Amino acid sequence: MPNPLPLPTGPDLLNEGLAITDLLDGAMATGHANGEPVLLARQGDEIFAIGAKCSHYGAPLAQGLLVGDTVRCPWHHTCFSLRTGEALRPPALDPLPCWTVERRQGRVFVTGKHERDPLAPALPAQAAARPPHPAKIVIVGAGAAGSAAAEMLRREGYAGRITVLDGETEAPYDRTLLSKAFPVSDAHPVALRPPGFYAQHGIDLVPGQVVALDVSGRQVRLSDGSAHAYDALLLATGAEPVRLDIPGHDLPHVHALRSLDDHRAILADATHAQRAVVLGASFTGLEVAAGLRARGLEVHVVAPEQAPLVKVLGPELGAVVQALHEEHGVVFHLQQTAASIDSGAVVLQNGDRLPADLVVAGIGVRPRLALAEAAGLALERGVVVNEYLETSVPGIYAAGDIARWPDPHTGQSIRVEHWAVAQRQGQTAARNMLGQRERFEAVPFFWSKHYDLSIRYTGHAEKWDRLEVEGPLAERAGSVGFRQSEKTLAVASIKRDVDNLRAEVALEANDEGALGALLSGTAAPQEN
Repeated sequence: MPNPLPLPTGPDLLNEGLAITDLLDGAMATGHANGEPVLLARQGDEIFAIGAKCSHYGAPLAQGLLVGDTVRCPWHHTCFSLRTGEALRPPALDPLPCWTVERRQGRVFVTGKHERDPLAPALPAQAAARPPHPAKIVIVGAGAAGSAAAEMLRREGYAGRITVLDGETEAPYDRTLLSKAFPVSDAHPVALRPPGFYAQHGIDLVPGQVVALDVSGRQVRLSDGSAHAYDALLLATGAEPVRLDIPGHDLPHVHALRSLDDHRAILADATHAQRAVVLGASFTGLEVAAGLRARGLEVHVVAPEQAPLVKVLGPELGAVVQALHEEHGVVFHLQQTAASIDSGAVVLQNGDRLPADLVVAGIGVRPRLALAEAAGLALERGVVVNEYLETSVPGIYAAGDIARWPDPHTGQSIRVEHWAVAQRQGQTAARNMLGQRERFEAVPFFWSKHYDLSIRYTGHAEKWDRLEVEGPLAERAGSVGFRQSEKTLAVASIKRDVDNLRAEVALEANDEGALGALLSGTAAPQEN
């Protein structure tokens, strides 16, 4: 997890203020008030003051991007309202504090800090004008989509019953930390919310395995025989790891990583292991490889591709990732797969034998579709939803890893397995269960961390016919654009955080001119 900001810097905005002429239109500046970092942002004649650190991982928002009356986080693309501090787009869920801005003698000061409960309704005055709400809402899955949906229902002023069903007793938690902050610890708390948070806000978390969905009876049944009735339902069942199907796959030192229990099992074995083999050069697999190297284990990665992540990032960025891992001691066995596993080694298809007392399989995930399939919902390599995330059965919505939706930016039906996308879909589904008819139009985004290098990826490109590279990738800086039929589908960046935010804005607007300028290195720098 990135480190928080250091002690506040810049002017004391309570007592000294800042000269208005020092804050240009469209620019940001950081000061402090009573020891807290404050972000000043100017748009035209308006000047705003909100907390300077993203409420997700503490990123410095002054290094982000102003878009209208919002600011976007440079690390993970959260979007905050400059007017209210509201977290308009995950992964951040909590609002930022705001200050009243005063102008005196050509200087700008802040007074009167304002804070509110993260689930307080943002616009309670509009509630009366909205359609009647369902009395009971059930959410199946307490992961990124399900937990974000439950919170958004309360933020939107929903006063009915919310029941969240999940087979993991410790959910909701931040699944990204299971590999990106390997291992999780007190310094990297995995729980999304403190104890008692959900009960305080009237969200009923029920642990249990969902076994059946009764569409006609509008009930969800659990393995213990209990049933939960719903007026509106969100399916957010997520994905599960693809399991190995080779001799030795079920040995006790062989693991996949999806759940918190998986993470703990890997750590338990890592405490006495010396040699680890990671099967699959996926993002999760490579992040785990980095975590195991940091713990001093010898690590080998086996994958069928010519380069790590080449199918997602292309050969240039794939080579950068491979070189970085090799510098940290990871040994790659590419264009290879495992034939079998025994108690002391992994045997490859070419006959090579890799000593291993810990094996982690990162060969991909598949959506959990059994519940939707048995209920008769329309499927197409995922649960088919419309632009409002509603399934083929009215009143039942789907979000996250299982949802296949019509993406207005690519013109295709896509399914994406990213944490931030799942959260954003959960929020949209929540609003639509309340009758708001909000189209899901967000551009997908994900990030991956390898040692001290982070990759930001915005957009979605399942295939491409041309790559456009900007910057010295060999020096681990730059961006790669993924193009298909003269259309830019996605942009991946390293050490180009603001450029990746700009790419997100351009993809949202289908602005090929702006994307071309970014990828040719001719875009004007942002004034901060």
